[in-house]
Amino acid sequence: MRRGWVRIIVRIGRAGAYAGVMIRRFALFVALAASFLGLSAVGAEPSKAPDRSQVPYTMVLGIAQDGGYPQAACQKSCCEPAHRDASLRRHVACLAIVDPATGQRWLIDATPDIKDQLRMLDEAAPSSRPSPAIAGVFLTHAHIGHYVGLAQLGREVIGASGVPVYAMPRMRAFLGTNGPWGQLVELGNIRLRDLHAGAPVELTSDLQVTPLLVPHRDEYSETVGFRIEGPDRSVLYIPDIDKWSRWEQRIEDEIARVDVAYLDGTFYADGELPGRDMDEIPHPFIEETMDRLAGLPDAERAKVRFIHCNHTNPVVRGDAEAIGAIEAAGFGVAVEGELVPLGGG
Repeated sequence: MRRGWVRIIVRIGRAGAYAGVMIRRFALFVALAASFLGLSAVGAEPSKAPDRSQVPYTMVLGIAQDGGYPQAACQKSCCEPAHRDASLRRHVACLAIVDPATGQRWLIDATPDIKDQLRMLDEAAPSSRPSPAIAGVFLTHAHIGHYVGLAQLGREVIGASGVPVYAMPRMRAFLGTNGPWGQLVELGNIRLRDLHAGAPVELTSDLQVTPLLVPHRDEYSETVGFRIEGPDRSVLYIPDIDKWSRWEQRIEDEIARVDVAYLDGTFYADGELPGRDMDEIPHPFIEETMDRLAGLPDAERAKVRFIHCNHTNPVVRGDAEAIGAIEAAGFGVAVEGELVPLGGG
């Protein structure tokens, strides 16, 4: 397993586009990984810390908006470098939950990049179970970046057997009555499981996932975020929401309940899409979220990591000025391969 983490760390460390900003973030990531694995500061010798090899954790498998980065057919300056240089590319936003004690892995959302993301997961947390070795998939909603990867579980590709897919009522009905998703159900590739807003789903005796209903463009389904709770720590994951002000709950209260909060960072600022009315695709701009949360204590702001970044967002391409402004304000940006232990104190 440690070799898997080393490969992930090396992959992140080679992303030269992040320059000085990535050097600082890479150092923090190495320190977190070393702490999680019970290693010394330099990673050479085991420390006297307790063995954390059986501690559950989350892992970021992607940070981009539904179209990934670069986005299809985009020939503008935002995407052209990533079309030429594969090291700059970023997968669609996805979070994995791993429980080493039981060997189980779960995905939050099945993205268009599921092939690469399953490979990332296999490298970091190899499983002896039959492919795809997924104990379940939790779906946020029916926009393309969040569920179309389910097709890879069908007989044309993986030919999976009985993978549990957790979905809210409208999402479940959509999958069950529309092709090709209904065929996955008929052939037993997936088994639809009910989600209810605010009702925890127990994954293990000390690991649970709770869906949180959020306002979004719900053409085909509801939209939810998730709170993932482990034995000692917890994570909030809300990749899509219209605006924090439209939510019945206060985002400040939800941040206070967790240790890390991955929040919708689709757009950096208003006007990011010239010639388009951004009210038609509402998301809380990163600048807007930072302004709202600016009065929180340092420790609360430090929990926030922006994710689900559009191809026009300078953050997704590692822009040093944009990321530097976020970090100077006390917030952070999610990194592919990043892990958060859910136990171990």
